[in-house]
Amino acid sequence: MKIYTKTGDKGTTGLYGGTRVSKGDLRIETYGTIDELNSYLGLIRDQKIDKHSFESLVKIQKDLFVIGAVLATPVEKEILKNGKKRLADTKVTIEMIEFLEQEIDVIDQELPAMTHFVLPGGHTTVSYCHIARAVCRRGERLIVVLMGDEKIEENVLKYINRLSDYLFVLARKLTFDNQAKEIKWIP
Repeated sequence: MKIYTKTGDKGTTGLYGGTRVSKGDLRIETYGTIDELNSYLGLIRDQKIDKHSFESLVKIQKDLFVIGAVLATPVEKEILKNGKKRLADTKVTIEMIEFLEQEIDVIDQELPAMTHFVLPGGHTTVSYCHIARAVCRRGERLIVVLMGDEKIEENVLKYINRLSDYLFVLARKLTFDNQAKEIKWIP
């Protein structure tokens, strides 16, 4: 498989299903942001973190590929000529969302109660986690805008919303794992 195809040399790219759109299209910006988020999760995973967090991040990265595929497929291109659904086995499930909720609950139980907002930072790994959380929130905002123009399955937004919560509690966990200090924001 060749890495370069030259099909994007004039500023367009192909969606799943063959439709060509501008590389500046909102859909491209949206799943490009999810790809950026996935890259940051890889960076967090590459740090010295516990095995469970590592394995959870691998699962989440795989889930983000599903989300990318869903976002890259316009509704009108979901049904193939033979009547089958293009992404029949590729969808964001309630189980994927529940996995994040369970992870959040387990981590949160291990942490001291939050009494104030905390400033991002304190350790490089924690900072990477906060950057990923911020990219996740940007992705969420883009999905909301895209949903105003296109039909996107509701679980995509739910998953990304929950993922930003997961990344916040993971950042707090990594703060304590690395014996860093949380700096409270006190206005």
